[in-house]
Amino acid sequence: MTDSRNGSGAAARTSISVAITGSGGAGVMTAGNMLLEAAAKAGWYGLMVRSSGPQIRGGEAAALCRFATRPVDCLDDRFDVLIAVDWENLHRFADEIPLDSASLMVGDPTQGDPPEVFAKSAARYERLGIKGMAKAIQGSWPNMVVVGVAAGLIGLPKDVLRAVVENMLKKSRAGLAPSLAAIDAGYEAGETMQAGEKLAAPAPRSESRWLITGNQAAGYGAIRGGVRFVAAYPITPATEVLEWLAPALADVGGTLVQAEDELASINMIIGASFGGVPALTATAGPGLSLMTESLGLAVAAEVPIVVIDVMRGGPSTGIPAKSEQSDVSIAVNGMHGDAPRIVVAPNSVADCLMSTQWAVHLAEATQSPAIVLSDQFFGQMRAVVDRPKDVSYQGARLTAAGNTEGYKRYSLTESGISPMAIPGTPGIAYTADGLTHNERGIPSSGAKDHAVQLAKRERKLLGHEYGDYWADVEGDGETAVVTFGSSTGPVREAIARAKADGVPVRLVSMRLLAPAQPAKLAAALAGVKRVLVVEQNHGGQLLRHLRSEFEIPGEVQSFRRPGPLPIRADEVHRQLVQWSNQ
Repeated sequence: MTDSRNGSGAAARTSISVAITGSGGAGVMTAGNMLLEAAAKAGWYGLMVRSSGPQIRGGEAAALCRFATRPVDCLDDRFDVLIAVDWENLHRFADEIPLDSASLMVGDPTQGDPPEVFAKSAARYERLGIKGMAKAIQGSWPNMVVVGVAAGLIGLPKDVLRAVVENMLKKSRAGLAPSLAAIDAGYEAGETMQAGEKLAAPAPRSESRWLITGNQAAGYGAIRGGVRFVAAYPITPATEVLEWLAPALADVGGTLVQAEDELASINMIIGASFGGVPALTATAGPGLSLMTESLGLAVAAEVPIVVIDVMRGGPSTGIPAKSEQSDVSIAVNGMHGDAPRIVVAPNSVADCLMSTQWAVHLAEATQSPAIVLSDQFFGQMRAVVDRPKDVSYQGARLTAAGNTEGYKRYSLTESGISPMAIPGTPGIAYTADGLTHNERGIPSSGAKDHAVQLAKRERKLLGHEYGDYWADVEGDGETAVVTFGSSTGPVREAIARAKADGVPVRLVSMRLLAPAQPAKLAAALAGVKRVLVVEQNHGGQLLRHLRSEFEIPGEVQSFRRPGPLPIRADEVHRQLVQWSNQ
């Protein structure tokens, strides 16, 4: 896109994508983060997606960056620039880093030649002795040269970049001067490569923008929602939620415990919540699988808890460091018996905050477990975003007063929600466990008690008012795209391109996957003749869920594929235009 111009009158880009790759230990993530921080300080938007192999240490690594003059929530269709510190195992990223004849590759000839798959892309190849340049500056590193090259290529102001590097390396004064010298050398080399249009001049920097990851945003949303106890076992790609929460919880008087495994962590948060403290755990797909029995306990005992599931490739161990939206089925249906629960899916990095906060309030208000379906793309992606809006929810837990006469913990109220007595409440004691029980909580094997308690737990979720937060509904037209989570960003871009082509398309990005909202979806799709369901998994789990719960109007098509490849806007755009022309 060339719809803006720089000061010299030459055309300038509104979005540029840069991939920085190398073997583990080459510092490509550090380079990407430096560039992103500098872009944010200069006034641009941007994001950086981490991609790496399954190794704990070593192996291949890539920082996939996009810099733009507008907010962006996804990677672009292709990369303008690929800079390789070395070529080791780079072929494994071939599908994730699409290049074409307008792309530029920069690599060190002393580290071999580009893999054949990249050579076939027809991208122009500039040879640059990156490691030799670093070696010539005593105390510097090749990734600092790469930072300079990338900044020079895209037009990132050098003074801003230097200020960011000075701040990041202020605790290592001995390494600062060599790093700045390496950046200057790289910047000069990048400026002379003639890679094409540079990024358009940024808008004045806004203090209302945040540089944050989805995992950090989810942690902040949990605290804003009132969570004060967290127990979890580290697991990729959810660990950063816990790393962020550990000091943040302490600042607000909360506690984080590293449990011995996922089974212990969910039972700890059930205990904390039973004691009256809003509680949360964070995990990935394998951990969620282990937690399902205890999730059923929380349903039966009506104890509110929140589980953040940062989805990754599966099944089994899958691809821990890569993204996939493949936990929909287990989140929505994965418990024995009839076990209604809340499932919320954020649709942007910023929305990880709001959706997690909302999930906490929903769990507390309905005395039910809530699952937040994030994914590796959001969780570990670092992005420049506009500050999320402060949103107020109605979500306080209904508790029983002391000495309530004839107290029944599981009384059959009209709403299905009955007052919860916190342990230690004067004059009240009751049994809370996973057995079927009567209104007082006394275990029962009676058919009537079983039926009325099942109906009670269903009623409180179906009868709750979720408001407009259930989905983002945008646009109009006879074609609609239904999606969720990290697929929303590319779908939004695709719909904008279709609109520019004269093809109006509606977007329904579902934030509330369970309980189903058939009346709301029917209203959102009123008048639609074609529905495209977009998701990043192999089996079409969202589509299967929709068909089981809703009457989808008109012709329905599925656009899906498994991770680690993200959904790209051009693919969805082509599908929409082709479909509208039939």
